[in-house]
Amino acid sequence: MFNKFSQILKLKDLRNSILFVLGILVISRIAAVIPIPGIDAVGLKNMFASNQILGLMNIFSGGAMSNFSVVMLGVGPYITASIIFQLLAMVVPSLEELSKEGEYGRNKINMWTRWLSVPLAAMQAFGMIQILKNSSGGSQIFSNFHSYDLLIAIVAATAGTVFIMWLGELISEKKIGNGISLMIFAGIVSGLPSAVSKMIFNYSTSEMVNLVIFAIIALITIAAVVIITEGQRNIPVQYARQIRGNRTIGGVTTHLPLRVNMAGVIPIIFAISIILVPPTVAQLFMGVKTAWLSQGAQWVIRLFQDQLFYGIAYFVLVVAFTYFYTAVIFHPDQIAENLQKQGGFVPGIRPGQPTADYLQGIVGKIILTGALFLGLIAILPLITAQLTGTQSLVIGGTSLLIVVSVVIETVNQINAQLSMRDYEEI
Repeated sequence: MFNKFSQILKLKDLRNSILFVLGILVISRIAAVIPIPGIDAVGLKNMFASNQILGLMNIFSGGAMSNFSVVMLGVGPYITASIIFQLLAMVVPSLEELSKEGEYGRNKINMWTRWLSVPLAAMQAFGMIQILKNSSGGSQIFSNFHSYDLLIAIVAATAGTVFIMWLGELISEKKIGNGISLMIFAGIVSGLPSAVSKMIFNYSTSEMVNLVIFAIIALITIAAVVIITEGQRNIPVQYARQIRGNRTIGGVTTHLPLRVNMAGVIPIIFAISIILVPPTVAQLFMGVKTAWLSQGAQWVIRLFQDQLFYGIAYFVLVVAFTYFYTAVIFHPDQIAENLQKQGGFVPGIRPGQPTADYLQGIVGKIILTGALFLGLIAILPLITAQLTGTQSLVIGGTSLLIVVSVVIETVNQINAQLSMRDYEEI
């Protein structure tokens, strides 16, 4: 490890790239504490601390939402736009063809994704403000928030999302990691000092057992995230030997890696988006004069506040979306077709459709492990709260998954740059 650090320090361009990325992350965290005026900031933080649903939404903004910051939406609109275009590529033939056109197609889709993020950011900003105003205690917090303030807040939040997207792209250009992922990573990590200080401040000898349980669960979770994130099934692939003139082409044995967790954290984002809809809509109808509509909204909110129902629904949605998203991004027919065109085959399996069926069967088996793992990660805070008997010592499984995944991806990219420079020296 120290050898890697010394290599990085010796390479001026790589060192400067890492320092540039760190500087961008610092700028993003400064933006996260610049509030939009017009609300009671202390009361808003207390509302997020006491509301689990709002807390989930706050994760992907890196805490900026609880500050009512100019970047309170974070990269949420951009992620939503990306998901929309991924789904559209499945049903729109022209978009599917564009996605296969290499760098040109990717750049075109990325441009459209950025454009779509702007109206989505404006709509999400308006929706978020309405949700907060209609939440318990929200009317008091937004008592001095008028129509003009609402317009300013929407414009500021939309501009903040565009700013964060731009910072993320600047990071991605340095090839030190994915810019959007690092933005989320920085937001999660920035909350660690306050969480640790709060735990130390509230420490008592009676909670020693809970602290031990907390530490054990945290270590097991981190180890499991690393194992599942890096885990893959290698399918052997043999390329037929071809003789062209005096040259022999092919005859190489390699493998096709199939990852246990192909979907990453996307299924959890999908599940959060879906599970937030019913209570969010219900909060908008709590104050209506129609009795049955108001009572129905209160029943929905009480239902989703039930920890058992919430945990089961969340787990099922994450597992279902893991299978769905894997089907979106993994195309065994295309892989089998490409292998056949290149003269490759899986030993013991006929090329073409039999190979596609074989790959689909393998993925169907290994994805079960990934889906159950993501489901458990999603409801880990609920499990931790039940085991420790306290809400102050909970482990955000989703946060751990994002942090570990981003660290692994960033380290791999830095190692790739170091290896590339070693080849250049040779």
